Amino acid sequence: MSTDVRPCFHLAVPVDDLAAARRFYGDVLGLPEGRSSESWVDWNFHGHQVVTHVAPRTTPPAHNPVDGHDVPVPHFGLVLPVPAFHELAERLRAAGTRFVIEPYQRFAGEPGEQWTMFLTDPAGNNLEFKAFADESQIFAT
Repeated sequence: MSTDVRPCFHLAVPVDDLAAARRFYGDVLGLPEGRSSESWVDWNFHGHQVVTHVAPRTTPPAHNPVDGHDVPVPHFGLVLPVPAFHELAERLRAAGTRFVIEPYQRFAGEPGEQWTMFLTDPAGNNLEFKAFADESQIFAT
């Protein structure tokens, strides 16, 4: 796959309350709303398409131990620039968001140095936001 163009991803996640999804994705995260119906809403997730569909949850989330934290699986999110990561963390705190894993720094001074945080939307979908000190090291070992 060519690395000169970053493709847009599409992800659909189940929610049990579209009004709560609109408050979280629209008001808390500040994402623009796209098309919608009585059972789904499209969100502009920084140029990617995330769709919240009213649907029952099919499996309970699992967890994997990472850095002494229980990382929820599955999860999705974005890699942001470092200033945008900290701005989002403050926006989430101001909205009273309860973090699954509070924002913290991993691999300080090492390849792949990054900030990360985990949270859930009102329907229990897990999100992770990251920021790399050097985004060219996303896949560094």
